Amino acid sequence: MFTGIIEASGTIQKIEQDNSNYHITISSPITHELKIDQSVSHDGVCLTVVAIDDRNYTVTAIKETLDKTNLKGWHEGGIVNLERAMKLGDRLDGHIVQGHVDQTGICSSVEEAGGSWYFTFGYDKTQNNITIEKGSITVNGVSLTVVNSKEHEFSVAIIPYTYEHTNFKNIQPGTIVNLEFDVVGKYVARLHALRA
Repeated sequence: MFTGIIEASGTIQKIEQDNSNYHITISSPITHELKIDQSVSHDGVCLTVVAIDDRNYTVTAIKETLDKTNLKGWHEGGIVNLERAMKLGDRLDGHIVQGHVDQTGICSSVEEAGGSWYFTFGYDKTQNNITIEKGSITVNGVSLTVVNSKEHEFSVAIIPYTYEHTNFKNIQPGTIVNLEFDVVGKYVARLHALRA
């Protein structure tokens, strides 16, 4: 379980393919605090630490993860948003984030707004995911508030701190991102579909 409040950025050092799996080695300022078997959110994807070596650690992504996320597009030198699992009893500064990406989305526009930015994302309607105005959404692991919710499209407003301390500064029109929709909204949508 995560909160969507990014702790650090990591840099992808190496990607090794092993059959249908990817072993991804990342350097980060929090590596020294990690341990084997620990869950860490990488751009919103919960991955398990399988090896640690000095400032680098390694995680493995299996085919299921690669098929549903943007990990296939990762490259050496790429920057990822990192968050360790929340501790019971901590403040929930973002919202309840499972680290299970529902689908990817595509950035359709970035608009500068006098010191902040509006990012707009579209997503595939066949997955039956929804957003609501002022509801929660996770984009690349970042807990955000939806503005301008439309059918299969939404925007988020990014403050300078988030822009500078996450990989939002690298997102541009055409960038594929990981989306995790609000867990409460997913249950409501599922119940509605069952009653229809």
